[in-house]
Amino acid sequence: MLKFWKKKPAGTTPEQPADAPASPSVEDNESVAETPAVTPITAVEPAPGPGMDPVASEPVVVEPVPEAPAAPAEPARRGWRDRLSGSGFARGLSSLFVRHPKLDDDLLDELETILITADVGIETSTELVENLRARMHKREFADADALLAALRQALLVRLAPVEKPLDVGDRLPFVILTVGINGVGKTTTIGKLARRYRDEGREVLLAAGDTFRAAAVEQLKTWGARNSVPVISQGQDADSASVIFDALQTARARGTNVLIADTAGRLHTQGGLMDELGKIARVLKKLDPEAPHEVLMVIDGTTGQNALSQLRQFRQIVGVTGLVVTKLDGTAKGGVVFALAREFGLPIRYVGLGEGATDLRTFNAEAFVDGLLPPRLGQP
Repeated sequence: MLKFWKKKPAGTTPEQPADAPASPSVEDNESVAETPAVTPITAVEPAPGPGMDPVASEPVVVEPVPEAPAAPAEPARRGWRDRLSGSGFARGLSSLFVRHPKLDDDLLDELETILITADVGIETSTELVENLRARMHKREFADADALLAALRQALLVRLAPVEKPLDVGDRLPFVILTVGINGVGKTTTIGKLARRYRDEGREVLLAAGDTFRAAAVEQLKTWGARNSVPVISQGQDADSASVIFDALQTARARGTNVLIADTAGRLHTQGGLMDELGKIARVLKKLDPEAPHEVLMVIDGTTGQNALSQLRQFRQIVGVTGLVVTKLDGTAKGGVVFALAREFGLPIRYVGLGEGATDLRTFNAEAFVDGLLPPRLGQP
């Protein structure tokens, strides 16, 4: 009688169990990021070649190359003029022509003072200014702009012969031994070089040969991790020659393009540490008679004329073949570049124009000189 209250059974759909996981949606699938694998730290003990065990060494730690996170886009690189115009040397030259728009001996006298103060060197400064003075008295310059152009050309002539970029493509591995006194920015320069060569598509290996300074090894490891470049190291106070020898063995085994070796900063008056550099060079030659292929001395642009005596000593001990001059963007003594070029004629491979990883620039004589001088009178 009450059958009309019963509903007809509808087409049944099987219920999912309450604990069954929901299938992910398309959106969910697209939002799941793949987790990169972490490279484990491996202990590597390079096998010495036959009869080649110049120094006893403990197992060498090869720092892993971590999967570097995507770095934020770097700001556009500032040009040479922008970098150098703030230096004391550039400001002095720019203000000189603003204060002395007329051609006269007072202008040239003050120019000579600025050049000497900026450590261009007394001989170079005097020779350059007296040449301009003789031409001025012969009325070769129509106005101060013409003299400015002649000054530019005279400075360029002195730097053009040392503009020789470093070519690392003719050896495998190409071994760069970096040297210099304490505090010149040597380890930082190595980090920037590693970034440069890695960006060129080369395989790079770093050797933490500065086992003398506390935290030097960790500093180099930090640069290695930042640039995804492996670092070979031992502990502090380890034998520097041993570390660099092992690094060269590893580089040869891996087919590495460039090996950059750090060394302890040392004063040119410290005989024991200077002798250590000679030992490093001798040990490297046991594996490669032509190594190191480049002995790169890092010089602080604020050092002034003292840089000349430093270079004399380092060149005598280890045979410096190229220079890096750092801190040129904020120094009144950037003129030491001219003094170095005059006395030694060694190639200036790179110059440091800032703190950024890409602020180590291949030396360009024309860009450097143009960065020091105003383009025209009245334009800073």
